[in-house]
Amino acid sequence: MGKEIEAIAMERGHTISNVFSSSQPFTIKSSLDADIAIEFSAPNLATTHIQLCLDRNVPVVVGTTGWSDELDHIKQEVEKNKGSLLYASNFSIGVHLFWELSKHFSKIMSEHTSYKPSITETHHTEKLDAPSGTAITTAEFMLKNQKEFKSWALSDDEKHEDQVLPIIAKRLPEVPGTHEITYKSDIDHISLTHEAKNRKGFALGAVIAAEWLIDKKGTFTMSDIINFTSL
Repeated sequence: MGKEIEAIAMERGHTISNVFSSSQPFTIKSSLDADIAIEFSAPNLATTHIQLCLDRNVPVVVGTTGWSDELDHIKQEVEKNKGSLLYASNFSIGVHLFWELSKHFSKIMSEHTSYKPSITETHHTEKLDAPSGTAITTAEFMLKNQKEFKSWALSDDEKHEDQVLPIIAKRLPEVPGTHEITYKSDIDHISLTHEAKNRKGFALGAVIAAEWLIDKKGTFTMSDIINFTSL
C-alpha cells in the first residue's frame, strides 16, 4: 500500500517528504516535515502514530484497521489538539458503493427469514486483523436492518448461532481483497460481491482523502467526502 500511495501521490503532483517502515520506524525522535501524513501500518502501531502526528500538528489519514477500541480516546485527542484526522476501514469508492447497496440488500432480505445471511472476506496473508475492518463495517450496516440478528462473530463456516451473523475470514497469498454478502435458503442463494482487482483503488482513495483533509479540523470519515447523489 505504501508504494501504491507514493506512486499515486506523485502522479497527482505531490512530494513525498518522509517514508517510515519497519526498517525505519516512526517514533518520537523521527524528523517529520510534511503537510499531511497517511498511515497504513499495523493495529498495534496506529494509535501511537496518530498521536505523534497530532502532537506535531500534522493532519493524518488512517487506513489501518483493528484499533477501533481506541477511537473514542483518539477523537478526544484530536479535539484537544485542534487536530485533523480522517479514518476509514476502506478507501475504495467501489467498497463504499458496495456498502450503500448492502444497506438496501439487507432491508429487502430482512422480510425473507428463510434466507440466512453470512459475510465472507478474503485477503492477503500479510493482513493481520481478522475479520477485516471492511467486513465489520458491512456487518454493522446489515445488523441495523436484520432484526433477526443482534451481533456478528468470526466463524469457520456459515452455520448460524442464535441471533449471530457469521463472518468467515480467509487469508490467501497475493490477493488484493474480496468481500461477499450471501443469503442462502434451502433452494437457492443470492449474493453481493466486491472484488478488488488491485490496490490502486484503495491508494487513490487515501490520497484523495488527504487532499480533502488538508484544510479541515476535526475527525472525519470517507462518508464526509463521498456524495452518492453526485456519483
